[in-house]
Amino acid sequence: MILYIAEKPSMARAIAAALPKPQHKDAGCIRLANGDVISWCIGHLLEQAEPQDYNPDYKRWQAGHLPIIPAKWQLKARKSAQQQLNILQKLIKQADQLIHAGDPDREGQLLVDEVIAWCNVSPAKRDNVKRLLINDLNTAAIRQALKQLQPNKHFVPLSTSALARSRADWLYGLNMTRAYTLRGKLAGYQGVLSVGRVQTPLLGLVVRRDAEIADFTSVTYYQVQAELVSYNGATISALWQPSAACEPYQDDEGRVLLQALAVKVQQAIKDKPAEVTNLQQQDKKQYAPLPYSLSALQIDAAKAYGLSAQQVLDSCQQLYERHKLITYPRSDCRYLPTAHFVDAAKVGQAIVKNVPALEAALAGANLQLKSKAWDDSKVEAHHAIIPTAKTLSADRLTATEQKLYGLIARQYLMQFYPACRYTDSKAEFRIAGGCFVAKARQQIHPGWKALLPAAADNERSKVATAGNEPPLQQGLPELTVGQQLRCCDSQLLEKQTQPPAPFTDATLLSAMTGIGRFVKDPQIKRILKDTDGLGTEATRSGIIELLFKRNFLQREGKQIRATIAGKALIAALPPEASLPDMTARWEAALNDICQRQLSYQAFMQPLTENLQRLISQADAVNPQGLGTGMPQTWRKKATKKRGASKFTGSKSGKQQKSYRSKTATKSGSGSAANSTTTV
Repeated sequence: MILYIAEKPSMARAIAAALPKPQHKDAGCIRLANGDVISWCIGHLLEQAEPQDYNPDYKRWQAGHLPIIPAKWQLKARKSAQQQLNILQKLIKQADQLIHAGDPDREGQLLVDEVIAWCNVSPAKRDNVKRLLINDLNTAAIRQALKQLQPNKHFVPLSTSALARSRADWLYGLNMTRAYTLRGKLAGYQGVLSVGRVQTPLLGLVVRRDAEIADFTSVTYYQVQAELVSYNGATISALWQPSAACEPYQDDEGRVLLQALAVKVQQAIKDKPAEVTNLQQQDKKQYAPLPYSLSALQIDAAKAYGLSAQQVLDSCQQLYERHKLITYPRSDCRYLPTAHFVDAAKVGQAIVKNVPALEAALAGANLQLKSKAWDDSKVEAHHAIIPTAKTLSADRLTATEQKLYGLIARQYLMQFYPACRYTDSKAEFRIAGGCFVAKARQQIHPGWKALLPAAADNERSKVATAGNEPPLQQGLPELTVGQQLRCCDSQLLEKQTQPPAPFTDATLLSAMTGIGRFVKDPQIKRILKDTDGLGTEATRSGIIELLFKRNFLQREGKQIRATIAGKALIAALPPEASLPDMTARWEAALNDICQRQLSYQAFMQPLTENLQRLISQADAVNPQGLGTGMPQTWRKKATKKRGASKFTGSKSGKQQKSYRSKTATKSGSGSAANSTTTV
């Protein structure tokens, strides 16, 4: 018997569709007529053992236990997956041949490998395991992949890399969380101070942004705008560009800070001739944005509808699993297999039935036009999120599901529209010896932008006007070099420098995917650019939600701000714990493991040594300004108790004992221990 082990049920069904019929469904598997079986995992069936599984004493959080470093690592079955694991154990024992069909990435490789190892497969049988690599659930693509099976042992480095990452996150998250939670408890904080390789740098990002805003001092700067008129009556607005002689009176961004200088220029140019000294004109094209990855969808959904990352993920899972209206949603890819191109007409018809408002969009699409999204070489574990050919009555979807399906469908249809074409123009003028510049952008053909709502089109078309960058005008009149115009009027523009904007759901997700923008070290910046950024498509929403759950982040309208506890935690931690640099170094090392350029031990040994140092540093920390970490409901009750005014936000002795007991129980429980290892 051949046993195919897929990463998830949807993959198993896709493999079954590519294999001969008849077939019949059984408990946790699909059986083929020839006796072969297709079964599946449900994500990770196994998880890292908890500290108390190594030593019962570790159930209580004590500084003397730290750092906890297992001498021999253990896995345990996830309670929710025990039934499926039992089914796989029986099938693996019965099988003559195993075919690993996990996702073609390091996590997918480990996920199935660890199940095979857990089932104590004989060395001979394990050496004979084959690897089925599928990144496209199209039936034709799977049939082709079935003809190209490879020895699974060729992918050991990929699995080793994932294992190293998993254990490293466990070591770092669990030990640092316990260390700082215990220090926080001594300072009166009664919550969990969770620390992780990803969550803490993300919190640090928000804390530092809030500090920049709080410390920001607005400065007045000045611009001079000339209103020019040609002899045939055409008018142009041009902005003064200060010369090198003005540098002593400018800030780092070239903004003039001396009012007297700007006033002098403004007065000097009025009614003076303006000579055209330079003209530039360039026809440009802007191609349609690629179909969505999960992060790209979360960012656009936050901008358009104010949805959180978790809301988008949860609704997309429903669209995928329950309604089957979209493809796999946890994808980090924005490209599509070329084999999917032939389905464009079927998908388009389904889109119109599901969202009649997009009928005109489909009518204007050229389904023979192939955008750069169709590229097999850029599709790895999963392809971009697109609609399927399935139809469903709109009243069966929630309002959020309808909005997200509409975004995904519109983005897909954009792939069949031509580029937006426009002309950028720039004119330079000399007025009283000074240089003035005017810029314009004129749209020639909207192309895919015809599908955008007017507000969204305006948002995408915004061009930064920081410093002395002139704003874009709708168009410039026909000009020639040497032509003389007249400055009929001039304006002194008084402006204020603005602080950086607080993070929102959209900008925080954007920061996670482009975390390199916030790093100064060129080497670290390059590594982060080459990797997925901070977190992965599957984990980012959960990490953000965890920070809210831990009361480290809070919402103020659409803004995301750090709480007092979040700021205090970052202040207590060493800088390396709150910066993305460590993540970058880990990713570089893990990639070296994949490439057989670094061993597992060479990665883990320095990590454990550094952990010893970090825990020692934590022992000397005395966190300040954390607050109590008590839930708001408790604080409200406490103020009603006698003597509450004496100890603001405190509980009575009986309440304190009860609450501390609950907190200690949670801190030592399996669920809390698992949550603290979250990256």
